Amino acid sequence: MEESQRQKKIASVLQRDLVDILQGAATQGGMRGVIISVSKVRVTADLTDAKVYLSIFPNNKAKELLEGIRANKPMIRHELAQRTKNQLRRMPVLEFYVDDSLEHIDKIEKSLKGEDNPIQNPDLLDNRKKG
Repeated sequence: MEESQRQKKIASVLQRDLVDILQGAATQGGMRGVIISVSKVRVTADLTDAKVYLSIFPNNKAKELLEGIRANKPMIRHELAQRTKNQLRRMPVLEFYVDDSLEHIDKIEKSLKGEDNPIQNPDLLDNRKKG
């Protein structure tokens, strides 16, 4: 089902403000050289829940940062509510996920270039299965 105009508008407002909040928190927390990008926000039809997909660079710190972000979810939601109080009546409940689509694209490109060719090296097939 396609998102309504209201869902898209709320998602874009949340996305813009979340980038500022998360990137600001990372630099204040001493995480220099870390880039946090909000790649997608999906809001449910009843506007009560929002799934936030994050791209975190470098990738090796993604799990650690995601745990920190999830631990500080109430503080992030409060800061977001303060920024959007003139635009939203209720703040959706936020759920954070790592967006690994860029990593997946990179794996596909390597396969196409022949660097990780599963035909020549069948051991790679086990690594590609999602489970």
